[in-house]
Amino acid sequence: MRVVVRPGCVAFLLSVALGSCRSGDNRTAPPSPVAQAIPATKDSGISRRTLLFVGTSITAGLGLDPSVNWVSLVQQRIDAVGLPFRVINAGVSGESSAGALRRMDWLLAQEEKPSLVMIETGANDGLRGQPPDSVQANLEAIVRRVEAVSPRSVIVIAGMEALPNLGRNYAERFRAIFPAIARAHRTAYLPFLLAGVAGVDTLNQGDGVHPNAAGSARVAANVWEALKPILDSLARSPH
Repeated sequence: MRVVVRPGCVAFLLSVALGSCRSGDNRTAPPSPVAQAIPATKDSGISRRTLLFVGTSITAGLGLDPSVNWVSLVQQRIDAVGLPFRVINAGVSGESSAGALRRMDWLLAQEEKPSLVMIETGANDGLRGQPPDSVQANLEAIVRRVEAVSPRSVIVIAGMEALPNLGRNYAERFRAIFPAIARAHRTAYLPFLLAGVAGVDTLNQGDGVHPNAAGSARVAANVWEALKPILDSLARSPH
């Protein structure tokens, strides 16, 4: 299963790289296996399956009230249409792809395996100029870990971009990582999470890189457009 959301502007991923790094650097901070369940907006009494969102500060919702973070808004949309899923927000500000890999065993150790895992990582690696081969190896290892521990999970990869000051060759090599892994593992693929949000002053916080409440709502709409068909299919399939 593969879903592609066409990119709107390169500025989005540059924003992700800048913004997610500003909020912290987990090369010096101790590992923190963060994951927060998003409460359902209503109790329908149905048995809920899990959606796991692994990401950086954009997923964590840096600077936002948790209720208006795009991950929470996706949960609200799920509830509104009666789909049997609960969202786990495992975003960590400032995290690299290596940090995300280190957390995967903990995140997947729960008895109930996620029906879907969305992976949003790599922007901070690009900002730091990490070798694309290393980033690809980390992301490949994350995907393989999910496949091994939770083989029935649908995997969704969000693509990233490197900053232009690192040179065209680096940017092209970095950009190619994400669709290549999505193709190799037949995962769903979202090139741009912040389509229509990046570079729009009225949709971002004062730092110009993290969505405000209105921008977060737009991100939730982008994600929902891509995930809704997948979730509909999962809801019809057996656990």
